[in-house]
Amino acid sequence: MTADSSTPTTGRCRDAEVRLHLLGGFRLTHGDTTVAVPRGLQRIIALIGLRPGATRTHLAGLLWPETPEDRALSSLRTALWRLRQDPYCPLTTAADTVRLDPLVRVDVDQLVDTAARVRAGQAPADAAQALAAGRHDLLPGWYDDWVLADRERLRQLRLHMLEQVAGHHLAAGRHGEALEAALEALAAEPLRETPHRLVVRIHLAEGNAFEAVHAFYVYRDLLLRELRLEPSPAMNALLAEVLEPIRRASRPTNGPRRHLVDRATFQSG
Repeated sequence: MTADSSTPTTGRCRDAEVRLHLLGGFRLTHGDTTVAVPRGLQRIIALIGLRPGATRTHLAGLLWPETPEDRALSSLRTALWRLRQDPYCPLTTAADTVRLDPLVRVDVDQLVDTAARVRAGQAPADAAQALAAGRHDLLPGWYDDWVLADRERLRQLRLHMLEQVAGHHLAAGRHGEALEAALEALAAEPLRETPHRLVVRIHLAEGNAFEAVHAFYVYRDLLLRELRLEPSPAMNALLAEVLEPIRRASRPTNGPRRHLVDRATFQSG
């Protein structure tokens, strides 16, 4: 591993803050210096960052799943030896376990910690930072089985966190903050119904019937177009009272048909 800038390379891990970025792509930084890490060693560091305290056998099995155990362990020993030769090595070993140095900050940990606080009912200290946490996928372009599993785990963790943040704000009457969190979740997964339902609830809580109906039809049209499905009964129930006059007005009558509200009114141009 080598530094990518002209910063001197004489310091070790404890001389400056070391950060491991896995969301949006692999990046290891030592203070203001980005450390160049060969792809093979990136896999070792990333996996250890995601599986703190894992045994060597477990790590070797995940990294070389189709290789006999003795050869996989030999490959791991060689890789760890190469890492320990470097002054920027962020690893520590004890007995049969390998972990990151305690001073290494991992962006995935920030997302997990923020989600845990939200789940416990605590408001994030930095709301903007909480919404941004995990905005990028874990190690995009990597297709190892362990990456795919953790990528989906973190995606679901973030979606639930954003929905919980929106729900907390909505319950407290902070509609602007609630809408921001719900829209962040919606952007992360446009076909997921829960954030759309939150958006409708927030607009109704504000007394914005037009916005609520517009949000409903935008989602309904998206769902029909992409999956040929209708919104769930729970989603329809949110707007039952608001939409009933519109639906009544659209039904044929004995006399000339009257439309109190044209559905196109609620669709975006």
